[in-house]
Amino acid sequence: MSVGEMAPDSALEAVFTRLMALDEDGARTGKAIRRTFDMLLDGQHTGRFRWEQLHKTEKTHCGTLVEINLQREFEFSDGEVLDYSIEGVEVDCKYSQDIGEWMIPPEAEGHLLLGLWGNDQLGRWSAGLVRAHPDMLTSKKGNRDRKRRLTKEGKGTIRWLFQNAPLPENVLLRMPKEDVAAIFSCGPTGHKCERHGSKRVDELFRRAQGRLVGRTAVATVAQQEDYMKRVRGNGGARSNLKPEGIVIFGQYDSHRALARQLGVPVPGSGESISVRLAQRHALHGNLPYIHLEGKEWVVARPDDPVEPAPMLPDTKKSSTEDE
Repeated sequence: MSVGEMAPDSALEAVFTRLMALDEDGARTGKAIRRTFDMLLDGQHTGRFRWEQLHKTEKTHCGTLVEINLQREFEFSDGEVLDYSIEGVEVDCKYSQDIGEWMIPPEAEGHLLLGLWGNDQLGRWSAGLVRAHPDMLTSKKGNRDRKRRLTKEGKGTIRWLFQNAPLPENVLLRMPKEDVAAIFSCGPTGHKCERHGSKRVDELFRRAQGRLVGRTAVATVAQQEDYMKRVRGNGGARSNLKPEGIVIFGQYDSHRALARQLGVPVPGSGESISVRLAQRHALHGNLPYIHLEGKEWVVARPDDPVEPAPMLPDTKKSSTEDE
C-alpha cells in the first residue's frame, strides 16, 4: 500500500484531535520532555547539563521516562497491550534521538504510535502520530528483539502534532562556553561546601544577565539540597550582587511587573532573571524605566558606572509563588 492509497484513519484522527485539545500550543508536551532530560542529567547531584555527559544506559532509559512523564502530565489511561489508551484507542509511545527512527516491537504493528523526538542542544522537539502498518516497516527480520523501523514511505504518513517546536530552555547550553567554565570554576564541581555553591550561583546570575534562569540551572550550579536559598537575599545572590548593581527578579507578581516595565523577559514559575540597573539620566533617552526607592532606574548600558542596586519590593508568597 502506497502513501497515496492510504485509507482514512478515523482512530488516528480521534487521537490527534484529543491530543491537540489537551495541548493546543505544545507547552505541556515540551515541559514533559524538558523534565525527562533534567531527570536524566540530575544536575543537582552531578553538575551535568549536556546530553553527551550521560552514560549509555541513561540515554537508553530516556524513552521510558518520556513515556512516564507524558502519562503523568496528561493522565492517559493504561492500554491493554500498549502504553496508553486514548479515546479508547491503543497507542504506543516511542522516543528517539533521530526523527522518525522509532523502534517498533511486534505487538505494536498495526497500531498507532505516538512518536517523539527531542534535542536539547538544538532546543527543539517534535511529536507525531503514525499507524505502524506492517508494509510500512523495514525488513520483517528486524533486530534481535524483532523490532522494526518505519520505511521512508512510512515516515511520509506521520501526522505531525508539532514539528521543531521550541523546547523549554537549558540556559547553561545557551551561554558562551567561557561563561559556563567561569561559573563552574568557582569551587570544584560536586563540592558540597556552601561557600562554593553560593559563589557558583552568584557567578551564574552575574553572567546570565537578561536570560531566564530556571530552578534546574540553579540546582545544577549550586549542587546542594536547598539550592534556591542561594538565590534569595540574606546571604544569597540577591544580596551578594547588590553592590554590583545587579537585581534578580523572581516569579513574584511584583517582580514580574518590574521586569515587564523594563522590557526584559518576564519570569515564569520557578524562573528568575538578573539585570544590572543604573539611575536614569538624560542620556538614557526613551529607555523604559522603573521606580524604586524614590528613584528612576533603567537597565544599565555597558558604559554606565556601577552603583549599588535598589532594594526590590517586599514579596508575599501565594500558593503559586514558592521560591
